[in-house]
Amino acid sequence: MKTITLAFTGASGLPYGMRLLESLLASGVRVHLVYTVAAQILAKQEMNFVLPNRPQDAEKMLHERLGKFSGELKVFGIQDWFAPMASGSNPGDAMVVCPCTMGTLGKIAGGISDDLIARAADVMLKEKRTLILAPREMPFSTIHLENMLKLAHAGAVIMPPNPGFYHHPQSVQDIVDFVVARILDHLGVEQDLMKKWGE
Repeated sequence: MKTITLAFTGASGLPYGMRLLESLLASGVRVHLVYTVAAQILAKQEMNFVLPNRPQDAEKMLHERLGKFSGELKVFGIQDWFAPMASGSNPGDAMVVCPCTMGTLGKIAGGISDDLIARAADVMLKEKRTLILAPREMPFSTIHLENMLKLAHAGAVIMPPNPGFYHHPQSVQDIVDFVVARILDHLGVEQDLMKKWGE
């Protein structure tokens, strides 16, 4: 079973992250989820639900919210240094930070591993595993661009949630699905959210 670390941070765009979580679990992936306090605020603001403080409570709530799925979900606290993805001896297959704040992106670019998200991302880079960052900001400052370039040189995939419109989206969900489908493609996870070009 493929293991993906998924991180939610405080950038606007939690619907992307939640749809990605749902899609990964539906595809039979093991997901290790971690999120910031700011992501908890966004859950209430953007999606009108509460992400609990305690990982056990979050797992229960997400199981109830998402229904049955074939994958596995484990939620970790932001300071849980005993989590598998905190070590290069058990990094998992890939990691996605979606949505990704510029603060988180900057910490990862600077090697500042002061929480589980930044540490897990650092592990992905040093172990040459797939790291996808979905920064949701506009416009980008020079600092943002330099940090993204630095991370791209280090092997990260920078994937801002910029939807295309050639598939003629009819709803916000269609726009969200476009971005999530592209992330799933990069993870090598089969998806039917969006037809591939030319099909």
